[in-house]
Amino acid sequence: MKTMMSIISSALCRMTGRNAGAQSVPELLSDLSEYVSLTSPPAPPALAQTQKQPENPAPVSARGSTEQLASVQTDQPERPERAARVVVARSFTDFTPQMTFDIKKCDLHRLEEGPPLKAELTREQGLQYYRTMQTVRRMELKADQLYKQKIIRGFCHLYDGQEACAAGIEAAINLSDHLITAYRAHGYTYTRGVSVKEILAELTGRKGGVAKGKGGSMHMYAPHFYGGNGIVGAQVPLGAGIALACRYQGNNQLCVTLYGDGAANQGQIFETFNMAALWKLPCIFICENNKYGMGTSVERAAASTDYYKRGDFIPGLRVDGMDVLCVREAAKFAADHCRAGKGPIVMELQTYRYHGHSMSDPGVSYRTREEIQEVRSKSDPISMLKERMLANNMASAEEFKEIDIAIRKEVEEAAQFATSDPEPPLDELCNHIFHNEPPLEVRGTNPWSKLKSVS
Repeated sequence: MKTMMSIISSALCRMTGRNAGAQSVPELLSDLSEYVSLTSPPAPPALAQTQKQPENPAPVSARGSTEQLASVQTDQPERPERAARVVVARSFTDFTPQMTFDIKKCDLHRLEEGPPLKAELTREQGLQYYRTMQTVRRMELKADQLYKQKIIRGFCHLYDGQEACAAGIEAAINLSDHLITAYRAHGYTYTRGVSVKEILAELTGRKGGVAKGKGGSMHMYAPHFYGGNGIVGAQVPLGAGIALACRYQGNNQLCVTLYGDGAANQGQIFETFNMAALWKLPCIFICENNKYGMGTSVERAAASTDYYKRGDFIPGLRVDGMDVLCVREAAKFAADHCRAGKGPIVMELQTYRYHGHSMSDPGVSYRTREEIQEVRSKSDPISMLKERMLANNMASAEEFKEIDIAIRKEVEEAAQFATSDPEPPLDELCNHIFHNEPPLEVRGTNPWSKLKSVS
């Protein structure tokens, strides 16, 4: 009898995802009454009628409220011999609403204490971070496909592998704060509020793109986002200028200024550090160290690879850039530092890109496929977050699957738009040179060719 109870109780656990460790018949019946409802099937149809098929259960919305129910239905096409139909409903309240995780300690420079060693994560935050990172991943893989089909042309630098950096930074700052980055900009364009449709349409040079099809991969913009910049390191002094404006206006805002390890040896960066420290600008300088500047490893390009110490007189942090929680906590710490009037801070995010430097770089001539696969298997930011949440009952595998399906659909629809939307007409080529000026004539490729520019 005890063996039979144990078997039934274990089956109940698997069906509901809850611990139903019944030790007696009354306890087992109580568990059954709480988690399983038995409903009698309708009378069997006449043999001359077509057997009715059950309705498919509605999928759980990837962007749904936590008040909805995730239903697992075991009903099959109705048969006369079936005595009952079992319906198991699992409420979102069954999941762990919040957990505290240990995170990797940051290396510090000129700081007595750094970010916390533990990070709190709510279920809603976890699902949002997962959705953000997975959307960027799928968008970049679609861009790779469109580039290989020669639908996207020109420069194209993909961000897959580095998603935790963009998602973690955005989770730590306000939408009213400012951000400027280099030419690997698609991920930040999305986290700053631009849709996948507008990003892919910009990559294909279409009128519906975020920059009207005239910016391409490296030049996308949004409110408080000053785009990708094509000149190596040139965005760093621009970011300091934005931070100067924040301090001048006294609005308690800051500027996140991003650059890569390949740009870290640029002289203009050190000049900017000096000015930012002198004027105590609210600027977070972030070096996304993905281990390779184009095809050159950091060890071959820099005498010192401690990029977080490069500010010398500016405090610095070295952070695990593959863990979204580490990035979030470090960015919060840095933002608090700036808002407290302590001046700038330097962060080094240790991350990794799966693609080559750009689409013209296969990415395997200076590193091995085994190296890339090892990072994917051990440190992938999306897998790491997903496994944390599953292991702590913060979400279900079915829920992640529904999110993935919704993201794939969104990206596919965006790709359809990006390949069918018309290109901008020639008479719009010179528009938006100035913000609020009367129309003016612009010389074309020769003195007799005139174009008009409208603000």
